[in-house]
Amino acid sequence: MRHRKKGFVLDRAKAPRKALLQHLAESLVYHEKIVTTHAKARAVQPFVEKLITIGKQPTLAHRRQLLKLLPKPKAVSKVLEVLSVRYQSRPGGYTRRVKLAARKGDNAEMSALLFVESAPEAGTQLSKKA
Repeated sequence: MRHRKKGFVLDRAKAPRKALLQHLAESLVYHEKIVTTHAKARAVQPFVEKLITIGKQPTLAHRRQLLKLLPKPKAVSKVLEVLSVRYQSRPGGYTRRVKLAARKGDNAEMSALLFVESAPEAGTQLSKKA
């Protein structure tokens, strides 16, 4: 049984899975869009969301925290100086997944993971319909 077990295994041991997530996140930070399988996109999306949230406070402690999570210092700099500034007023939901056509060779479900355009406007909150 898998009661209270969170996360994605992705048919890998812990160290290769961690490396995969780090490098997918690094590629997304650099290129701001990646195309990968749907399972990998689902796995890396919360990881990237947490990176942006940590980067919103540009302190030395948060920079060191990001350096533990991302393999390259250049990616950490981009998170702190570009992405976190872009989404400073946004409370979450910095990325989105877009399903694509299946991969031709093995028919794997493919998805594009990309950053949303910009922060929402101040007065455009959606109202709940009863």
